[in-house]
Amino acid sequence: MHHFDWSGIPGALPTLWSGAIITLQITVLAIVVGIVWGTVLALMRLSGIAPLGWFARGYVTVFRSIPLVMVLLWFFLIVPQFLQSVLGLSPDIDIRLASAMIAFSLFEAAYYSEIIRAGIQAVSRGQANASFALGMTYAQSMRYVILPQAFRAMVPLLLTQAIVLFQDTSLVYVISLADFFRTATNIGDRDGTMVEMVLFAGAVYFVICSVASSVVKGLRKKVAR
Repeated sequence: MHHFDWSGIPGALPTLWSGAIITLQITVLAIVVGIVWGTVLALMRLSGIAPLGWFARGYVTVFRSIPLVMVLLWFFLIVPQFLQSVLGLSPDIDIRLASAMIAFSLFEAAYYSEIIRAGIQAVSRGQANASFALGMTYAQSMRYVILPQAFRAMVPLLLTQAIVLFQDTSLVYVISLADFFRTATNIGDRDGTMVEMVLFAGAVYFVICSVASSVVKGLRKKVAR
């Protein structure tokens, strides 16, 4: 029978925090880039310009059809050569972190794109017609009328996807990046407390995601009013 030893957790907190910083960096960047790039992709799909629509549709289809683990591995193999040979960046850059940030940002954009596209289409056509009647261009209508309404309705879905993204960041273990989960398992392997550290890491993820989910439920009720 396993005898649990939790005594090492307090001393491991500073190291775990450094891993949590990596997790948060990936999560925040992927959310920001994913929403911005996802919005562009959604507008491409709805633009009526065939080449842009084909590109956006193909992009979304490709990234939504490939497991995230494979995307991480591919970018880990490709990004280092691109950053160093094409852009001439210093080899001192943390390639694993850069690869993870790029992979997650581009991958999540495909999912955010579909959420945003659905949100835009949910806005009444009469809103666009009214803005055109006021002399607005298509771009002005999207910027000042359609997108603000669409994003207000989409906030719960965008945050739900952000929670999924936060959970998925633990997959960076495949490229040996020391995020929160990887750091926890490294400490557990070093100290012989693997079970305790995995349970502790799982508890942290559970608490964070549960609180975030409660916030999303509250926002969903508020938006539905």
